[in-house]
Amino acid sequence: MTEPDPNDPVAVALELERLRGTLEAGFARVDGSLALLVQRSDQTDRQLADHEARLDDLERARWPLSSILAVAATMGVLLTAWELVGR
Repeated sequence: MTEPDPNDPVAVALELERLRGTLEAGFARVDGSLALLVQRSDQTDRQLADHEARLDDLERARWPLSSILAVAATMGVLLTAWELVGR
């Protein structure tokens, strides 16, 4: 295939049209990729919010270690006192 004559307006117009088509196809691919990235980002945000809510629920439901130790110590003292009184 021979190179188009740069002085031929028809050849220039055809090359510009071909270039335009290539650019449009490239932009369409980029737009599709960006839309997919936005969708995945939204899904990740929803998952993160869900995990944060679940973690908050777990943190509210757990007993702090100091409370568990206090209950265990109290039970130990009560059990010791009951054994001493029971003898």
